[in-house]
Amino acid sequence: MDPITAITRGGTTWTPEFAVALDSKKCIGCGRCYKVCTRDVLELIDRSDEDIDEDTEDDSESISSVMSLADPMDCTGCGACSRVCPKNCLTHKALPLGV
Repeated sequence: MDPITAITRGGTTWTPEFAVALDSKKCIGCGRCYKVCTRDVLELIDRSDEDIDEDTEDDSESISSVMSLADPMDCTGCGACSRVCPKNCLTHKALPLGV
């Protein structure tokens, strides 16, 4: 199946790239992505609810919250979340309809 394509108002073909993953080990819980998402795709959760590998040598222990993909099927593929993320936590991919 081919990925979804759209046309901008100006007539240019555009392929949306949808949020498919979020690296919770990189996430600092700043909420920037949550604030720009207009579709409630993201949700801030307590880090204690996440499965975190205790052998990592990053500063994730001091961060109390982390973002998660609450409803990835509602993503419009605008990419705003990735543009504001200071840690590049999100992964996006062009997908066919319904996948």
